[in-house]
Amino acid sequence: MTPGSNVPLSAARITVDVAAPVRLDVSGLLLTGDGKVRSDDDFIFYNQPSGPGVAYRSGGGTAPDAITVDTTAVPPDIEKIVVTASPDAAGQTFQGIEPTATVRDADGGAVLATFTPPQLGTETALVVVEVYRRGGQWKARAVGQGYANGLAGIATDFGVTVEEPAAAPAAPPQPAAPPVAPPVAASMAPPMPAAPPAAPPAPAPAPGSGKINLDKGRVSLQKNQTVSLVKGGRPLLSQVRMGLGWEPAFRGADIDLDASVIAYGPQRNHIDSCYFGKLTILKGAVKHSGDNLTGEGAGDDEVIVVDLGRIPPEATGLVFTVNSFSGQKFTDVAKAYCRLVDAATDEELVRFDLTQAEPQTGVLMAKLIRQFSGEWEMTAIGDFVKARTVRNMVDPAAKAL
Repeated sequence: MTPGSNVPLSAARITVDVAAPVRLDVSGLLLTGDGKVRSDDDFIFYNQPSGPGVAYRSGGGTAPDAITVDTTAVPPDIEKIVVTASPDAAGQTFQGIEPTATVRDADGGAVLATFTPPQLGTETALVVVEVYRRGGQWKARAVGQGYANGLAGIATDFGVTVEEPAAAPAAPPQPAAPPVAPPVAASMAPPMPAAPPAAPPAPAPAPGSGKINLDKGRVSLQKNQTVSLVKGGRPLLSQVRMGLGWEPAFRGADIDLDASVIAYGPQRNHIDSCYFGKLTILKGAVKHSGDNLTGEGAGDDEVIVVDLGRIPPEATGLVFTVNSFSGQKFTDVAKAYCRLVDAATDEELVRFDLTQAEPQTGVLMAKLIRQFSGEWEMTAIGDFVKARTVRNMVDPAAKAL
């Protein structure tokens, strides 16, 4: 499975285990239609191993921890069960770790699906998969949503009470130790690891969330940073413009670059490409402004309009690229950037400036990914590739999803 894809479940009782080269703590949360737990009793983990229709099983350090879901016993007001994972070692991130979730028939043991979240880094906790019901049918969906502030951040996002630790009696001064995040609910021990050192500067995420959103105004992204296109608690599902711009690095030179957007499905399958030779795709939900042959002048050189609310369900990822058909290298380009603008208000929402250049003919600028919750997220990429046409960009862009 790939992020956002789903499979129908052929068994009433399923088990989801999450394996990795290191020991992981696995948990499950029962969520209602509003995406929240009903109470702390709906948080199933090693200190609270059972709930209605959901149970935790420890692997004892020699096998993966697992969450078992009996869909026939899940209360009718519960619409989904999310399965989470976090490294057991304090402060450890998923950098260099490739966890794999396996969905099995709990009774027969047959494998129904597997999922390995791609491109993990500083995350200290993950929503790995969700088991949900839709139209009377139970399904499993691959998620792979990372959090930088541990399992406590996930729990808070889904409505679990996170209590401050009780004040300890006075004690002789001790050497300073790394801070730890507060435990989740009174019974949870040991406390979860704190977030790792901050990535390159960006606006602070909302309390209880590992994601940056648009609530504090324009977001300036660094390479590999992500912003959730949510404002005031509501997903942005209107028209936006992705403006891409560049200038010649040397006075008097012309730079003929081509901006494109490539649409993919949940299996990283190429659906269509929008560029100067094909100005409209996805039934008009994505439109290109046309080619700029020189790169001269202020403002965006090429603009791609995306109607987020009209993107068809089969398209789950959009990758924005720039390439040079004439073979000019990005070392001849200055001030290359992309920026996301609200088409209705002309407000700049997100900006990403390339701060380095490589002698290549193509660059993957940014991607928009539709999350399992329906919201879109924008991630700055900034990876250079050897590609002179949008056709040559299709495979590198798929790998960046």
